Amino acid sequence: MKSAVILCAGTGARFWPYNEVRHKTAVPVMNRPNVRRLAESLQRAGIERLVVVVGAFEASVRAALHGIELPIAFIRQNPPTGTANAVLSALPLIGEEPFLVAYGDIATPTETIQRLIARFHETGALAAAVAQPYLPTQDPRDWIGARVHEGQIVQVEGHSTDTNCRLGGLFAFRPQVRDALNAHPGLMTSVPVGGMPPVEAELAQTLQILLDQGHEIPAVEPVGFLVDIDKPWHLWEANARWLDYEASQLEADRIGKEVHIDDSAEIYGKLVVEEGATIGKRVVIKGNCFVGREARLLNGAILQGHTAVGARTRVSDYCLVGGTTVIGNSCIVGHDAEIEGVMLDGSFLYHYCEIMGVVGQKVDIGAATVCGTLRFDDGDTVHTVRGRRERPEFGANGTYFGDFSRTGVNVITMPGVKIGTYSCVGSGIVVYEDIPSRKLVLLKQELVFRDWGPERYGW
Repeated sequence: MKSAVILCAGTGARFWPYNEVRHKTAVPVMNRPNVRRLAESLQRAGIERLVVVVGAFEASVRAALHGIELPIAFIRQNPPTGTANAVLSALPLIGEEPFLVAYGDIATPTETIQRLIARFHETGALAAAVAQPYLPTQDPRDWIGARVHEGQIVQVEGHSTDTNCRLGGLFAFRPQVRDALNAHPGLMTSVPVGGMPPVEAELAQTLQILLDQGHEIPAVEPVGFLVDIDKPWHLWEANARWLDYEASQLEADRIGKEVHIDDSAEIYGKLVVEEGATIGKRVVIKGNCFVGREARLLNGAILQGHTAVGARTRVSDYCLVGGTTVIGNSCIVGHDAEIEGVMLDGSFLYHYCEIMGVVGQKVDIGAATVCGTLRFDDGDTVHTVRGRRERPEFGANGTYFGDFSRTGVNVITMPGVKIGTYSCVGSGIVVYEDIPSRKLVLLKQELVFRDWGPERYGW
C-alpha cells in the first residue's frame, strides 16, 4: 500500500473558538501541526505519496505540510460536500491499487495505522476501518458509530445508542470501492428514526452500503489512543495523550548541542533538550520533559509531571507548569504564573496568573487573570456546541481562550467558558458565559461619591 488520502476540507464549526484563523487539522499537537504528525506517521507506516483534499483555510494545511519528504497532490473541495465525495474526487490520482483514507483531525500513534494495514492485507477485504470502543463516560450519540462483533463491523449508524464503537476516521480501501462511493445517496441514511442527518455525503454511509452488498469489513482498535479533534476540548486531550505517549517511550536523556543545564537544577525524570536550550538556576523538573530549541527555563521555574516547552520559549521566575502541559513556541510564562493545559505559539502569561485550559495563538493574558476550575456542585460543565448540550469527558472545566484574544488585569473566568477569537475582556470582569468572537467587553460600574474629611472625625 503506497497511497493515502488525507481529508482536510471541512469548516470545523464545532471547533470554535479555534476554527477562525486556521483549519482544525493544522492545530499544533505537541508543537507540530496535527496533519503533519499524521502525514509523518503515514510515511513511517510505508505510505509513499499523499493526496490531500483541502477546502476552508487551505493555506494553513499547505503550510503545515510544507517541506515534508513525501510527494503531495492537493485537491480543492470548496464548498465541502462530504467525506465520501472528497474520497471520490481523489480516486483518479490513486490508480488501481489499495489506499488509506485518514481524516486530518485524528491523533493516534503510527502503530494504529500499521495495525490497520496488517489486518487489511491479512483479510483481503474490500474495506477495513479503525473502530474505538466507547468509554463508560462517552455518549454514543456524540459520534458516528458502528456495531462491532468479533472483529467485524456489522452495522454503521450515525449518533445512535445502538453502536458499541465509534469510527476512528482511518480506513483502508481497494479501488473497487468506487462503485459504493458512486452509489452514495448524498446524506447519511443509516441513522435512528428521526435522526435528522444533514445533506452531506458522509463516508460512513459508504461502509453501510458495502455491508448491505454483503461485504465484510474488519475492524481494528487503535493502539494507545485515538483522539478525533472535533471540539475545543479535544485539542487539549490530543496534546495530553501525545505528551504522555511520547514520555512513556523515553528510555534515556537526549541532550542536543550547546545545551546548558545548571548544577543547581533539580531534575527527577528524563529529558529531551534540543540545541541551544538552557535549564537555569533553581529550576525544578518533576517528570519527563521535552525542551525545544533555544528555549529557556530560568530562575526557579517549577515543572510538574510530563511537560513540553516549545522552541524559543521562556519559562521563568518561579512560575508553575502543571502536569501534562504543552507550551508552544515563542511563549512567555513569567513571574509566579501557573498553567495547566495547552498554550499555542506566541502567547504570554504574566504575573500571578492561574490558567487551566487552552490558550490560543498570540493570546495576551493580563496580570492576575484566574481560571475557576471547580464548580460548587463538584460536577463537570455542560457545554453548548452549535445549540446542542454536551458534557465532555475530558477538559469540561477548563477555559478556552480563542486565538489573538486578550484579558485585562484581574479577570476571572468560570469553569468551561470560551472566549472568542479577536476578543478582549476588560479588567475586573467575571466571565460567566461564552464571549463571542470579535467583541470588546468592558465592566460598567456605578460609583457613589460622598463628602468626607477631617470633620467626620470630630475635627
